[in-house]
Amino acid sequence: MNELNLSRRDLLRRTGMGMPMLAMAALEAAETPAGIKAVNPLAPKPPHFPAKAKHVVHLFMNGGPSHVDTFDPKPLLDKYHGKPLPTSNLRTERKTGAAMRSPFSFAKYGESGLEVSDLFKRTASWHADKLCVIRSIHADVPNHEPSLMLMNCGDSRLPRPSFGSWATYGLGTENQNLPGFVAMCPGGYPIVAAQNWRSAFLPGAYQGTYLNTELKDPEKLVENLRNGKLGPAEQRKQLDLLQRWNRRHRESQGDDALLEARIQSFELAYRMQSEAADVFDLSREPAWLRELYGDTTIGRQLLMTRRMIERGVRFVQVWSGAGQPWDNHDNLEKQHRDLSNQWDGPIAAFLLDLDQRGLLSETLVLWGGEFGRTPVAELPALNGRDHNHYGFSVWLAGGGVKGGQAYGATDEFGFAAQEKPVHVHDLHATMLHLLGIDHERLTYRYAGRDFRLTDIHGRVVHDWIT
Repeated sequence: MNELNLSRRDLLRRTGMGMPMLAMAALEAAETPAGIKAVNPLAPKPPHFPAKAKHVVHLFMNGGPSHVDTFDPKPLLDKYHGKPLPTSNLRTERKTGAAMRSPFSFAKYGESGLEVSDLFKRTASWHADKLCVIRSIHADVPNHEPSLMLMNCGDSRLPRPSFGSWATYGLGTENQNLPGFVAMCPGGYPIVAAQNWRSAFLPGAYQGTYLNTELKDPEKLVENLRNGKLGPAEQRKQLDLLQRWNRRHRESQGDDALLEARIQSFELAYRMQSEAADVFDLSREPAWLRELYGDTTIGRQLLMTRRMIERGVRFVQVWSGAGQPWDNHDNLEKQHRDLSNQWDGPIAAFLLDLDQRGLLSETLVLWGGEFGRTPVAELPALNGRDHNHYGFSVWLAGGGVKGGQAYGATDEFGFAAQEKPVHVHDLHATMLHLLGIDHERLTYRYAGRDFRLTDIHGRVVHDWIT
């Protein structure tokens, strides 16, 4: 796939008046009530091959949850608790101490017997056979900022488009009255802020739309959602006049990606007034369902996510909060317990709700952070863990994923990926494959070369796919 954010003039010039391309342009054109036509960059586009998933939900546990305390049991840590590990393979970011056993108990769940700690007991009890736990993920460095960028944007160093931006660039979105890509984070921005959902050199229409979901009022989740001075008809006339001027300026100046992004943002903002307030109004849901999700920030986020997915939004990222909530260098037992109490019930309700509505089969759900944590304690006390990018766990569910399995393994202490290692690039390549996209063909030409989410890396892991 190549650049599709073209004016009609550019499209005709580049295709030599080809009739097939004229037909495609007509399909992609959106017309305002005043008759102004514009190529809509968010119009639905066909995948490379039949897709198993239509939507993506990324449950981002920023800060780095401990895999050996959640989805990767390591009983040998009990034996060595408080003692040095008998290995010279530990390459930690900071000076660490003795082995630290998990303060949480693991059990087998479902027909598959998938082992999960009691931190996610309800999710495992209800959905173990839907989860594909990848226990051998690895990243590049043990630092938050580059690892966040790698997990979200496919590159740890340079500005690159985020996964959600690539997905909406490649596929568009099914609802033109809502953003194609939404990022929800309560309490403000996470670390490195909007870089996590940026469009970078892709057109601005593919940038994620941020919502501070700590706010309960649906009218306040999106700033200036209502025009307090003009009615819809008057506002439409005003916008049409502004768009005429903008397009006249664009035609006189040639390609201007920033101006085109501004034009599209005005149109989307206008269309959102008719639907955004409705999708975020959870009072429209039955009381028993709201109670199942829980009247908490996380519960509301996930219920809003389900409402967006059923309305055709392509990509939703749900953050665990501003800062680094899971970055528990000390007091890990209490902090991980508190965080899992916030997430476990709502995740279980969310997966159940999607499944009962027939949406889970077409929605790919990813849970995880930017890295894991060490099996040894961070000094001076035995109550916290340092960063660990050498091996950690994430899980996938829905959207064509083969559930009830633990794929790959870390070593016997849980430090490094050992069996069937999976790089973040491989995770991205496989997720794009489930969306019907060949990760090597989803490209965008910028600065003289073709870029893609997986850069020159990535392989599809077919063992995860039904």
